[in-house]
Amino acid sequence: MSIWGVRCLTQKFIRQAYILANRRLLGPVPQRSPPAYAPHRPAHSSLYQMVKKRTLEARTKLQANKYPNNQVCVTKPSATPPVEEYETAVEAPGVPAYANAQFQAHSPSEPLFKVGFADVKSVCSAKDVLKSDSAKLSTSQPVLDSCKATNPCDEFKRKRKETTCQPCNEDGTSPGSGDGGDEECECRMKDLRLKCLLGALAALLAGGLLAWFVTRDTDDSEAKKAQEEEEQRKRRLIAGLATSPPSSEDLPKHVPYLIIGGGTAAFSAFRAIKSNDATAKVLMISNEFRKPYMRPPLSKELWYTPNPNEDPIKDYRFKQWTGSERSLFFEPDEFFIDPEDLDDNANGGIAVAQGFSVKKVDAQKRIVTLNDGYEINYDECLIATGCSPKNLTMLRDAPPSVLEKVMVYRTPDDFDRLRKLAAEKRSITIVGNGFIGSELACSLAHYSRENNGGKVYQVFQENANMSKVLPNYLSRWTTAKMEAQGVCVIPNASIRSAVRDESNLKLELNNGMTLMSDVVVVCVGCTPNTDLAGPSRLEVDRSLGGFVVNAELEARRNLYVAGDASCFFDPLLGRRRVEHHDHSVVSGRLAGENMTGAKKPYQHQSMFWSDLGPEIGYEGIGLVDSSLPTVGVFALPSDSGTRVDQLAESSDSEVVETNTSSNTSSKSDDGASPDGVTCDPDEAGNYGKGVIFYLKNDKIVGILLWNLFNRIGLARTIINQNKKYDDLNEVAKLFEIHA
Repeated sequence: MSIWGVRCLTQKFIRQAYILANRRLLGPVPQRSPPAYAPHRPAHSSLYQMVKKRTLEARTKLQANKYPNNQVCVTKPSATPPVEEYETAVEAPGVPAYANAQFQAHSPSEPLFKVGFADVKSVCSAKDVLKSDSAKLSTSQPVLDSCKATNPCDEFKRKRKETTCQPCNEDGTSPGSGDGGDEECECRMKDLRLKCLLGALAALLAGGLLAWFVTRDTDDSEAKKAQEEEEQRKRRLIAGLATSPPSSEDLPKHVPYLIIGGGTAAFSAFRAIKSNDATAKVLMISNEFRKPYMRPPLSKELWYTPNPNEDPIKDYRFKQWTGSERSLFFEPDEFFIDPEDLDDNANGGIAVAQGFSVKKVDAQKRIVTLNDGYEINYDECLIATGCSPKNLTMLRDAPPSVLEKVMVYRTPDDFDRLRKLAAEKRSITIVGNGFIGSELACSLAHYSRENNGGKVYQVFQENANMSKVLPNYLSRWTTAKMEAQGVCVIPNASIRSAVRDESNLKLELNNGMTLMSDVVVVCVGCTPNTDLAGPSRLEVDRSLGGFVVNAELEARRNLYVAGDASCFFDPLLGRRRVEHHDHSVVSGRLAGENMTGAKKPYQHQSMFWSDLGPEIGYEGIGLVDSSLPTVGVFALPSDSGTRVDQLAESSDSEVVETNTSSNTSSKSDDGASPDGVTCDPDEAGNYGKGVIFYLKNDKIVGILLWNLFNRIGLARTIINQNKKYDDLNEVAKLFEIHA
């Protein structure tokens, strides 16, 4: 019931109460006046008067019997002549009958009929009794005794007094008792006006209660609606469709430590800040809609973790190659503080503003401006915006129908979408042969093989897999290994055109081949996010990209850059920009330490690792570039029949592979090693374990450990020595290839 309905019902109650309080005593129905032509009917005048009188008396008595308390004392004027005159008129001969039947009309000022009993004339003679029909009335009904000398006015007043409740005096005595005794005021009826007043109050109270119930239901509905909106906001936040907090106005106006970005470098910087400043308050502004997470498992272990019942995987938990289980996220949600509560937390902590972007950084005033214009002051600031995946120009400018089947791969949302397509047994084409492309191709082939999925294609322009990192012979061997795992590798090819039919994409390659694929995943590298450089007046390296920083990772005073977006100076290798997980961890940690006053230079050689399925894994450090001269040392298989050097089995059983670029000496082209052992890389049966040295000016600038693990510290030490080695075979022995 609405408020308007309650109001109308209350008014109705009050109206009825008012009518009951002011009602009047009902009277008999007014009688019609005698006809105007009565004087013209002298023959029937006397009879008409007699019938009229009897009818009036009967109606009055019936009305009195029906409403005994509805009586008033009114004297009715007699319209007939005295009995003596009536008899004389009747007996006198020769007198017309109509002379005695004179009709007297009532005056306009006097009412024709009055409410109440009519004045009944006492008739005690036999003739009057015969003329009256009162004897014919039913004896079961009370009648007014016309022979009893009673005053109708007194009788009416007495009955009215009996049925009327008079209010009591203040001392509790009945009204009119002047002695003020203890006699209680007893009334047979309650005062009608008091009852009406109480009824009106009860109606108002009922209306108020009803309105309260309606209002309470409305409040409950609003509370439920607010709760549903909050739950929906959480679901939208998880799905990447809502910001947290809902508005930038909820963010603090000033923070001691501000981090722009929500990736690995940003979270590593927070850990370093917190370990040097126990009560540090750190605000992280991320354009993503998730808490900080690591990216490498998205193309590796997550695909090898059985998870048939959950989609998406809860907390993105996976099993590492060592067997231990962990989550993709660095910390659970309970670890972080709400941005609204950051200022009130005495022990400090980290708060993540999800879904916000920074438009400008004023390094001089130390002010960060968000896209909506909200400004935040800081004491120390770190830019860790990372990089964004590239897309092919031909596919980026394709029609919307084609773009629906094209995707890049970098976030957990991309993993969920691709995993769903793979579970539906769709054919997938991967463009690119870098770290992400090759790892994802192997992972998808394994997933399709385990779930009877669709075909997996890998298209790239180079000669073999990982050709920009691995030597040519090892790259070709890796390609054969990937084909054995179920990947259809198509080298020396690129997409010329893409046309959409009803369900698939028709890909025309430049080598004449045509592929029918359900989805195309582009993995051709990434570009650093340096959109802040222009508005913030920061320098960007023209050849390598990224924000230019000094040895302490400072772009400006109190403004640092770390991770994939930083272009730093390496004391050994010159200016570099690295896009590896370890570099993000190390550079973020160094930037966090310098934000607390450490002022350390960047001298770390970051490493990287890659897994091409459970059988192939390698780690690298330094400048690992296949365009540099390389020397590889691998352990031979234990079976001497598979050896290719045809020499007697020795205790050290090593093979030295030499592969150089086109500008190397002829000695290296012959494939001869310093100790005289020769081997054709194309005839090598297996590259199980080994180490590859990358040389520049005859110095080791990079080392790749093939299926060798937990030796990256030794490789870093060798690179930091920055010296020439006469026998790299002896250096390879330090890595204990046969262990």
